Amino acid sequence: MEGEVVKSIVYAGLDAIITSFSLISSISAGHLSSVDVLVLGFANLVADGISMGFGDYVSSSTEKDVAAKERTVTEWDVINQHRPQVVNIFAKYRDIMIDEKMAIQKGLLPPDQADKPWKSGLITFTAFIVFGCAPLLAFIVLIPFTKNDTYKFIGACVFSAVALALLGIAKAKIASQNYALSAGITLFNGLIAGAAAYGIGWTLRNVAGLEE
Repeated sequence: MEGEVVKSIVYAGLDAIITSFSLISSISAGHLSSVDVLVLGFANLVADGISMGFGDYVSSSTEKDVAAKERTVTEWDVINQHRPQVVNIFAKYRDIMIDEKMAIQKGLLPPDQADKPWKSGLITFTAFIVFGCAPLLAFIVLIPFTKNDTYKFIGACVFSAVALALLGIAKAKIASQNYALSAGITLFNGLIAGAAAYGIGWTLRNVAGLEE
């Protein structure tokens, strides 16, 4: 269960940061205002967070239902298809026998009754919102200091880089990986996504001729 929670947080966090930063990059390349960035950024963040949270809930719920159904089928198979003497020998270990048969033949783990799909969805939604705010915070924090949108975009780059690096380090600590390598990979992922979004925004404005 703990592993699934960490997986949801890391996956949602990475997706949120990169999604928000990519959106900011494309908007900034199109020379839209800070107001546009904040409105579109937070609207997209909430919508994506709800979508991802619900998606995680549906996915976890379906996985649990499938495992429960397959366990019922496997239990019937163990009781009715195996030789009586085998069943008698393992009668008091029936649950172990059923679970092992499920894992070996169908590649499914037994459903965890303590697992709550709605919790997975809520964790994913919360992680997405929290981490996704990082790139947008620069536009809010820098309001008292500058009206220059370029400086705010640079601030968003810094905030995003810090958030991605911290998430990469956290992932490395949990998985006992190299800190620098994990942080570098997450930063590289964000760099590629942000550069692609910025390039598309710049191209649509300056090459395709899409003006405000």
